[in-house]
Amino acid sequence: MSQENNLSLAYRVAPEHGGERLDRFLAAAANLSRTRVKSLIEAGYASIDGATATDPSHQLRAGQIAALRLPPPADPAPLGEHIPLEVVFEDEHLIVVDKPAGLVVHPAAGHESGTLVNALIAHCGASLSGIGGVRRPGIVHRLDKDTSGLLAVAKTDAAHHGLAKLFADHGKSLPLVRAYLAFVWGTPTRPSGTIDAPLARHATGRQKIAVVPPGRGRRALTQWRLIESFASEASLISCRLETGRTHQIRVHMAHIGHPVLGDPVYATGFKSKTARLPLAARACLASLSRQALHAAVLGFPHPVTGVQLHFTSALPPDLRRLRDVLAGEEIARP
Repeated sequence: MSQENNLSLAYRVAPEHGGERLDRFLAAAANLSRTRVKSLIEAGYASIDGATATDPSHQLRAGQIAALRLPPPADPAPLGEHIPLEVVFEDEHLIVVDKPAGLVVHPAAGHESGTLVNALIAHCGASLSGIGGVRRPGIVHRLDKDTSGLLAVAKTDAAHHGLAKLFADHGKSLPLVRAYLAFVWGTPTRPSGTIDAPLARHATGRQKIAVVPPGRGRRALTQWRLIESFASEASLISCRLETGRTHQIRVHMAHIGHPVLGDPVYATGFKSKTARLPLAARACLASLSRQALHAAVLGFPHPVTGVQLHFTSALPPDLRRLRDVLAGEEIARP
């Protein structure tokens, strides 16, 4: 066993433990409850031979190194906060919200309160089940803080299990539709295309994601379609995800030379192009203070009833204004 700052534990799988479940092995080795270990694994705190492992039932092989990171002590559950929510669908099992830009999804370091989870706990109250042993909403997919749009959240254990399976499949064999609207720099030379480029953590900037050679990262596939172009300086495109990697659209569009407008991480090399925009567009982009990306379409079968659900979200006011000024329209919508 190795231990670092009492927060990281690593164990080599002895021959007699070969074939044992990851959660059972780590729970016994670390002297923790299996429920606690299972929740940590599902949250991405476990690894096998250095690769993140999120399946508690994964069967280990003799000689592998199974590791578990223990997060700093925290309250057992976030507190409810009365934050306004735009609810587009809700029943006893799940809720779909239209998240505004600027709202963090889940409490984390630096954002312990004022998040979507805090808002959902207050909104749902006692209707939440004990997901993972704690009464809280089940987050199975996320949007960046500064990305707006549709987000589905489980309220019950059954819905959490079904949604997690659905989003882990990324639409490969199960019916899941996710489409985003993005304003990007320049105009693609084709009306549509596919970006098939693996992604991994950036070699030096650990907060960034980068396209890497095949075999070194996780496969990422984005289908894009041109909707509207604005004097060759910018375009509105639709992106449909066939995988769900961190920052996928932002990295993929930058990879093909069309980064998302306002992206503070992946469009830094395009700041000089701002001067080529009309004055009104420059002012609008400067006031945007976020990447111009919106989760516009979300469709999936209800995880409990099986009824097909399909939701759409129009561009929010800040992106509607951006579209208007890019198009040269004098009167912006409210």
